[in-house]
Amino acid sequence: MLVLLCAERGDGEAQADRLLSKMLKLRIFSDGDGKMNRSLQDTGGGLLLVSQFTLAADTSSGNRPGFSAAALPEEGRRLFDYFVARARAAHPLVQTGRFGADMQVALVNDGPVTIALHMAPEPAVRALPAQSA
Repeated sequence: MLVLLCAERGDGEAQADRLLSKMLKLRIFSDGDGKMNRSLQDTGGGLLLVSQFTLAADTSSGNRPGFSAAALPEEGRRLFDYFVARARAAHPLVQTGRFGADMQVALVNDGPVTIALHMAPEPAVRALPAQSA
């Protein structure tokens, strides 16, 4: 599974953990009947993680994409490294690209499956102050 991974401003380890769990369990591989019913964990397949900040591109105005939604490079690297370490702890076959490098990545898409996953921050839990009687 080739994963193009983008950290956006405000992303943190909680989103990375939820994203990894979802990716490893997502049933996108065919079973014996040709139905998408098997996960990466089920197949034991490899995971290739490539940092790709351009996925945060804003193309809503003008003709030049803006990247202000992307995490700053230092934070992007920290989260990418965190994600890689967690992936290696959870799955036996993980390879990576080099963060920030100009890489040439080739993909042979085996089937019609390309899925964008986005983990929004969890809402903050707020406590109400105790009221005196």
